[in-house]
Amino acid sequence: MADWDVRQASASDVEAVAELRAVVLRADLERLGRYDEQRVRQRLRNGFDPAHTWVIEVGGVFAGCVALRPAEDAHWLEHFYLAPHLQGSGIGSGVLRELLERCDRRGVLVRLNVLQGSRAQQLYERHGFTVESEDPVDVFMVRHLD
Repeated sequence: MADWDVRQASASDVEAVAELRAVVLRADLERLGRYDEQRVRQRLRNGFDPAHTWVIEVGGVFAGCVALRPAEDAHWLEHFYLAPHLQGSGIGSGVLRELLERCDRRGVLVRLNVLQGSRAQQLYERHGFTVESEDPVDVFMVRHLD
């Protein structure tokens, strides 16, 4: 596994994150008939909150991001994207494990949604998430505290 680090996101990271989102989600959104070149980026821009987002760096270079947004009954894991050439290297699992350990220490339930048919669902299942509900586009998952 490559050496990686996370840092707090800043407002200046929004375009790099929006571009990565478009690249990472493209195949799944196209398969679902929902890819739109502008919309995929704009949805990220509209919801980007640097206060709850971390940038993943490998060798000091932008490699991905993840957000953990507090909500009423849980934290929502959102915008978890890793550059395609780094997927499968163990970085995503390492980042996820670190975030989940923090949530466990605080006694916080974690929820997320993933696109139907996305390979990312397998990553989340390996880390204890289970399917809570589904619709034609998304699978909603939860990770209960032990």
